[in-house]
Amino acid sequence: MSAQEERIVSARRRAEDLEIEAGLRPRRLSAYIGQEQVKQNLAIFIEAAKERGEALDHVLLYGPPGLGKTTLAGVIANELGVGFRMTSGPAIERQGDLVAILTNLEPRDVLFIDEIHRLNRTVEEVLYPAMEDFAVDIVIGKGPSARSLRLELPPFTLIGATTRAGMLTSPLRDRFGVLFRLEFYTHAELTAIVQRAADVLGVELLPDGAAEIARRARGTPRIANRLLKRVRDYAQVRADGVITGDVAREALAMLDVDDLGLDRTDRALLLTIIEKFDGGPVGVETLAAATGEEVETIEDVYEPYLMQLGYLERTPRGRRATALAYQHLGRRRASTAQRGLFDEEA
Repeated sequence: MSAQEERIVSARRRAEDLEIEAGLRPRRLSAYIGQEQVKQNLAIFIEAAKERGEALDHVLLYGPPGLGKTTLAGVIANELGVGFRMTSGPAIERQGDLVAILTNLEPRDVLFIDEIHRLNRTVEEVLYPAMEDFAVDIVIGKGPSARSLRLELPPFTLIGATTRAGMLTSPLRDRFGVLFRLEFYTHAELTAIVQRAADVLGVELLPDGAAEIARRARGTPRIANRLLKRVRDYAQVRADGVITGDVAREALAMLDVDDLGLDRTDRALLLTIIEKFDGGPVGVETLAAATGEEVETIEDVYEPYLMQLGYLERTPRGRRATALAYQHLGRRRASTAQRGLFDEEA
C-alpha cells in the first residue's frame, strides 16, 4: 500500500470505505447533496428519456476522486428504474469479458465502468460500435476460415467515470452524449453530508462538530465520512460518544489533520518547495524525486486541493509555493531582492 493510500485525507477509495459508503449512498437525486447544476441537468435528461421510452444518452462523469461519481451512477439507474451493472476498466482484461457483459444487459440498463481511462485499447474498440450502433462484432475461428459475426445489443446507457479525462482517447470521449465534471463540495454541503451520515450511523453529532469535520474534509465527501468514523471512535472512548466541536478538534489534532484538512504529507510537500527550492518554481519531476512520491500522485492527489486553497501554483517553469502557503506554515518568504541575488549566484 502506498503512502498516499494510507493517508486519512487521501480521496482514493480504501477497503474500509466500501462498507461505510455502501450504507450511506443516496438512491435518488433528491437525496444527493451537492453538484446542483449537474443534478438539474440530469433530472431533465432522465425525465425526457423516460417519456420517450428510450435509453439515456451515454454519460461521462469526471473529476477528482471521492466526489461521488459511483454514487451518482447508481442514482441515475434508480431514477431511470432500470438495472445497474458495475465494473471497472482494469477488471476487463479481454474483449470477450466486455462482450459477455454487454450481451447480458436488458433494454435500457445502465452499465457503469469506473476508471474507464484504464481500459485496454483493444477492449475499448469493442465499445465503439456498442455505444454508437448497439452492436458488437466478434470473430469466430482463426486464419482463412475466420469470419466476423455482428451481435445486436439492446439499447443501453454507458456511464463512464474517470479522474483523468485527458487520458481518454478521442474516439471514446466523442461517443459520450452527456459530460459532467464533478466539483469539490462547499463547506455547507459537506456539513449536511456529515450530518446525514451521522444520522444513518446512529452517531450523536452536534452542529459545531459537523462543521468542524466538514471544514477539514478537503471538499470531498469520502474524506468527510472517513473523518467522521475516526472522530466517532475518539468520542466513544473519550467523550461519552457525543461529537461536539471541541471533541472533533481534539480527535483531528490527534490524527494530525489541521484546520484546512492538510496532513503531514501535504505540509511536507509545501515545505520541500519552500526550504529546498526557495519557494520554487521547481519541476514536478524534481519535486517527485525530492519527496519520494510519484509524479502522477503529486499531480492527481496532492496538487488539486493545494491549488484550490491557493497554496500552490503551476507556472511554465514549475511548481511554486504562494504567500498563503508561507503564512500557513509559519515561514518567512525571502524578499524579491534576496530571491534575485540567489538567482544570480545560481
